[in-house]
Amino acid sequence: MREESQNGAVPFWRQNGARYYALSSYFRREFGGVVRKISVDARFSCPNIDGTVGRGGCVFCDAVSFSPGRRLGIDDIDEQIDEGIKRLQRRFNASKFIAYFQPSTNTHAPVDALEKVYRIALRRPEIAGLAIGTRPDALGNDVLDLLADLAKEKWLSLEIGLQSSHDRTLKFLNRGHDYARFVDAVARAKSRGLRLGTHLILGLPGESRDDAILTARRVAAMGIESVKMHHLHVVKNTALEKMWEQGLVALPSLEEYAELVVDALEVFPPNMVVERVAGETSPEYLIAPEWTAVKHAGRDAVDVALRRRNSWQGKKYDPCFREKTPRER
Repeated sequence: MREESQNGAVPFWRQNGARYYALSSYFRREFGGVVRKISVDARFSCPNIDGTVGRGGCVFCDAVSFSPGRRLGIDDIDEQIDEGIKRLQRRFNASKFIAYFQPSTNTHAPVDALEKVYRIALRRPEIAGLAIGTRPDALGNDVLDLLADLAKEKWLSLEIGLQSSHDRTLKFLNRGHDYARFVDAVARAKSRGLRLGTHLILGLPGESRDDAILTARRVAAMGIESVKMHHLHVVKNTALEKMWEQGLVALPSLEEYAELVVDALEVFPPNMVVERVAGETSPEYLIAPEWTAVKHAGRDAVDVALRRRNSWQGKKYDPCFREKTPRER
């Protein structure tokens, strides 16, 4: 099996047999030890819920289902960090942590309010950096300037949710923005030197395998540093739950989803950090698919598919990828 990066060398993460560049490998290289993310809920709203952009939010979203702070009833950010540190030290023997502002839209507030919240986490000596989850329509230039200043002090990653690069799918998901808005946000963030991540959902209703691969190729061409891949899962108290109950949506099987992940990994560049290959949620909120409740089921299925296909991240990466114009298609 011959495999080389653009400069002719095998990526360091392949030298121990890995088939994709996992977040744990990146953190060890970046920080010199075990680093884990602590989910922090600053109780921000979302422009797609509060009327700034729309109402109702994304069809799949219920912030409580992926916010430990809300489920435990902890509002104070320091308390959330304390709880996260105790839990992650016990499970992983971690010594450094990333404060991950995860639920809702964590740039959807005045700049002064944002800086105050971010600095509560940054002042903690155990916190090695920030990860900030947001949407492309909540990234004004003043917010990006603030993040660029903070990134000079500590490690910072801005995670801009996309899910799909196809506008018809974004409309179905009730995202409240189009693909062009994402492209614009990425360009403005990159111009400030920010480290970027994005989130993709693979196997979305109405999308073909080619649609999913095109989204992956588009993201690969943007120079985004990290990616999280999710499967669409149905949780309680969402519009998607109603669609599921009415039989209006179909979800891929575990095996089908794993194949899509491998398709995407193959076209990602070898230096893109893969933070996640499958979604997860609290079991008490899960409706479907059932395999979501099985710990590591998605990751294990992806590993099996990679070995079966003798594949790895970057196998089909094209650094010269250029999307065809309508006239060329």
